[in-house]
Amino acid sequence: MTLNKIAGIGTAMGIAMSLMAVPALADTIEGNWKTQSGETAAIGKCGGSYCIKLKTGKYSGKSIGRMKGANGSYKGSIIDPADDKKYSGTIKISGSTMKMKGCVVWPLCKTQTWKRK
Repeated sequence: MTLNKIAGIGTAMGIAMSLMAVPALADTIEGNWKTQSGETAAIGKCGGSYCIKLKTGKYSGKSIGRMKGANGSYKGSIIDPADDKKYSGTIKISGSTMKMKGCVVWPLCKTQTWKRK
């Protein structure tokens, strides 16, 4: 094996190792989610926030939240579509799972788990 071939292999291995060291991008909030009750909610950018809108079910078309954040962690407000009550909310995303927590005042909170569609 020539010195050039050895250097080429070393360079290729170095590039491959550096690519493996790059952290994975955080899971995004954008997309369609299946709510705990079975409806589909769409989350997309709206201004500097992310808006949550129901796409299916009894309250289809209704906006039910607005969140800000990044890297799988978001804060904002969540609205119960059945009674229009607004809650302070947080969202944590891990892979295809979203943990949503809404509180009138702490510790009066409700938690739901949504799955990415």
